[in-house]
Amino acid sequence: MFLCDLQNSKLLLVDIQERLVSAMEPKVVARMVENTKFLLQSAAIVGAPVIYSEQYPKGLGSTLPEIKEHIPESTGSLSKTCFSCTDSPDFNDILDADRNQVIIVGMESHVCILQTAMHLQGQGKQVFVVADACAARSKHNHKNAMQRMAQAGVIITNSESVVFEWLRDTSHAGFRQISTLLKERG
Repeated sequence: MFLCDLQNSKLLLVDIQERLVSAMEPKVVARMVENTKFLLQSAAIVGAPVIYSEQYPKGLGSTLPEIKEHIPESTGSLSKTCFSCTDSPDFNDILDADRNQVIIVGMESHVCILQTAMHLQGQGKQVFVVADACAARSKHNHKNAMQRMAQAGVIITNSESVVFEWLRDTSHAGFRQISTLLKERG
């Protein structure tokens, strides 16, 4: 199946941290943050599980407060020094083997996002990378990473597609709340 399936997917936020953000173009960060918040709010409405990682938090700081406030307290987290989440021995403990789809957002597109996506794809997971909720220091690196992942079979998508694939139908109990979120986004 090439659509995000609510019962089979998990949202993974990769390294959306204070000091990494400072190296990015402000417009790119604003777009990534807005779309990540929308995904987190929607995940809370429909009951999609979330996990997140932080790359060397001692040096790069914590997850952005405006993102962290939308992450459920029960969410699994991973502190890492490796670029790919999968290279951390603790990652499999929080991944959830029962869910075969991983939806990835975060930074940087051409480093931690790419390596994590490619490794998960190699492990047989169905991987979706949300292009409008990912960032890199340069547009070229972001675009190149998206092309490279797509060529490897990773599904490149956008935040609204993910949410509407979770919903599947206007009769879904969360549809009205998510419609309201969309209206507030403009």
